[in-house]
Amino acid sequence: MAFVSPTKRDQNGSYTFSSRPRPVEDRSKYREPPSEQTQSNYGNIMYDRRVVRGNTYAQQIIPTTALPDPVEVQRQQEIRRRTVATKRAREQCRTRTPEALQGRKHIDVQTDLYLEELSDVIVASDIECQTDAFLDKPATPLFIPAKSGKDVETQIEEGELFDFDREVQALLEVLVGKTVEQSLEEVMEEEELAGLRAQQRAFRELRNNELEEVLRLKEQERRSSKEKERRIAQQKEVLRKEREVAEKIAARAFTQQYLADLLPAVFTSLRSHGYFYDPVEKDIETNFFPWLMAEVNNSLEKRYTARALLDTIIDDVAWKRQEAFKDTQ
Repeated sequence: MAFVSPTKRDQNGSYTFSSRPRPVEDRSKYREPPSEQTQSNYGNIMYDRRVVRGNTYAQQIIPTTALPDPVEVQRQQEIRRRTVATKRAREQCRTRTPEALQGRKHIDVQTDLYLEELSDVIVASDIECQTDAFLDKPATPLFIPAKSGKDVETQIEEGELFDFDREVQALLEVLVGKTVEQSLEEVMEEEELAGLRAQQRAFRELRNNELEEVLRLKEQERRSSKEKERRIAQQKEVLRKEREVAEKIAARAFTQQYLADLLPAVFTSLRSHGYFYDPVEKDIETNFFPWLMAEVNNSLEKRYTARALLDTIIDDVAWKRQEAFKDTQ
């Protein structure tokens, strides 16, 4: 265990740090599981796990003395188990190199662009450093630029450099002239604007007159086109009525010509189809003849039945006599 002496302050206000010499601890190459890690007191803050390095945003710092959560440990073990199973499944599904022939063996060959020596021994070196003592920064002195050049003095009497009455005369002439010129320009501009307004007023009146004339011509054109369309519609209606009258006259003439020979033909066709008949003749054809034919059919059926029965009896008798004659022989 390392022994660290407390920090001391000198009389001058500087901090000093000292520690007792100690051997370097034998640490393993790989990180040990949490259950096997030993609690050690670090003498150098560069190796202290409690010091946060890098980005500290949204970083959760867990104290070294806190006990691991069983649920979190179980979840980590489950994730590790799934990772191992996934890797094993990928290795099984991956296409393997075929087995070497008899008398040969496979060797590992580097296919990278730059060759690298492979070795099982990891080269490691230990480096130590000691920070210097921290001193208070002195106050920054006030910056004073270095003096350059030569100092020269002179004496100026009153009225040697500037005479107000004489020097202001030119300035007043310029101001008055500029004011008069600006006034004249403003007057000319107002006159020009008045002329432009009068010209615009005359142009508006002319444009309004032209617009009224255009509107009058458009209205006249619209009325004439509407009258033209109405006349065309009337003419089309007259032509349609004349066409209908002509068609009716032609249809009436065709009907009269067709009906002249139609009535005799119709009466002849109706008479031939039996629509004009004698009642006695119709009664005989519809009532007497069907009854007569039915009675005749019944009589003939009875006669045919009697003849068939007689033929059957005769056949039976002839067959029996034939059998008896065969027996007597």
